[in-house]
Amino acid sequence: MESHTEEYRDARDAATSHAGTELEENLKASNEDIPSIEWDPSLPQMGGGKPYPPKIENTFDYMVTFDENDPAFPQNFSSRKKSIYTTSILVSCFSSLYGSAVLSAASQALMKEFKIGTEVATLCTSLFVIGYASGPVIWGPLSEVYGRKIVILISIFIFTCLNFACATAKDLQTLIICRFFSGFASGAVMVIGPAVLSDLFPQRLRGNLVTFFASILFGGPMLAPIISGFIVKNHSLGWRWCIYISAIISAFSLALMTFFFQETHPGIILSRRAHVLRVKTDNWFIYAEKDKEQFSKTDVVTKVLTRPIHMLIVEPILLSITIYNSFVFGLVYLFLTEIPMIFGSGGYNFSDGVSSLPYLSILLGVELGALINLFFEKRYLKKVAKAGKLVPEERLFPMFIGAICLPCGIFWLSWAGRYSHKVHWIVPVLGNFPIGVGLICIFLPSLNYLIECYLPFVASAVAGNTVMRYFFGGAFPLFARQMFEGLGIDWGGSLLGFFSVALIPMPLLFYRFGKILRQKSKFALKS
Repeated sequence: MESHTEEYRDARDAATSHAGTELEENLKASNEDIPSIEWDPSLPQMGGGKPYPPKIENTFDYMVTFDENDPAFPQNFSSRKKSIYTTSILVSCFSSLYGSAVLSAASQALMKEFKIGTEVATLCTSLFVIGYASGPVIWGPLSEVYGRKIVILISIFIFTCLNFACATAKDLQTLIICRFFSGFASGAVMVIGPAVLSDLFPQRLRGNLVTFFASILFGGPMLAPIISGFIVKNHSLGWRWCIYISAIISAFSLALMTFFFQETHPGIILSRRAHVLRVKTDNWFIYAEKDKEQFSKTDVVTKVLTRPIHMLIVEPILLSITIYNSFVFGLVYLFLTEIPMIFGSGGYNFSDGVSSLPYLSILLGVELGALINLFFEKRYLKKVAKAGKLVPEERLFPMFIGAICLPCGIFWLSWAGRYSHKVHWIVPVLGNFPIGVGLICIFLPSLNYLIECYLPFVASAVAGNTVMRYFFGGAFPLFARQMFEGLGIDWGGSLLGFFSVALIPMPLLFYRFGKILRQKSKFALKS
């Protein structure tokens, strides 16, 4: 038996050797006209005394790409699939933003249970929003390397777990730490969500979708205190159920993303297709463009962390628009303090929950502002078609309306709220409406303007903007109550109104001088 085995092995080795020699001769004959790779002392050896393989002149023949009507290309997905994916992303974004303001109406309950002051109770909201500011520089690049779905799933799973941890926290330290990391995790979908929309839809539709996305952005923080106010008011539920509701919403979004959402990053889709082709055909020359990307620790530091901060410092367009944008975003979270002070026990004496209902007036203003942006989107597309190129300054027209509406609404709300004993409650409620119009009409065009100004470096520009924006959103609630108690609702609100008035000329200045500044910039689009 052993002798037969030895004979078989000898025959097999001889056949393999002969086949290998014949294959090598055929390869040499077929590759005589193909230039070989020149020897370089820095290159490792092939091993076994083998020379370097012939150099492939036309590597494009081996690169996997999309056909014009390729069904795997995200923008060619069916309308049904796009609707499901968009809904999944919007639910996830709403879950994230709802969670950011879910404890704003529970401050008194937190103070009573943990024996803490107002400032510490406010940290439960502020640290969540500051956690947002820490996440974009990590989650965004990870989605470019590993794909949208896996990063969103990991982040929402962490967010859901931490929500339940917050709801069952036995001490203040656990609650505060978990709230910060909840913000850090849930911020991923706020960065990746717009990227998914850009994967799925062409440029002509993207503006309308981003407008809808922005209305969700402001809707979450406005609805959360209303729902939480009525939950806290119900003594059989308490403040913990505020976070349980947030956890249930985030768990639902996790289920949607797990079972109904697939990868939308075109580069990742092609990379996976190339891998399948390599395995099935045993041709390891096949590749996707994304397979050629190389990432090092130096690249991460210089391109992901350093560049956004560097651009904020040296780019006047980015810095100025980001300050304006961040101020507006900070006001969203500051109103979580002002409105309950006006309509709660210090003003109209509305009960918990009812004192948060005036947020609906802001939300209605946001929806009207969204319609205004949609109207100007049509105008912008006509301008682009006529010019044959992007014209970022034309994005600024809704800001002219928002810059006027915002201070008008702030003065209206603050001075009407100051005289709650004389003025009917409907008057300050109506003052919230122009605030909502101003918020969305400043925030959305400024963000679109930045994207089109810094199109070659859009990820870095948006990352810098996002970090500062959420730091403002986290910082404003920390001084809001002290400011309104020290200056009064009237002059505290007027201080914010005066800042808003000082910023009115900004869209006019950038409409006039934006193109000149872009021409002098190292990063901005020159056209």
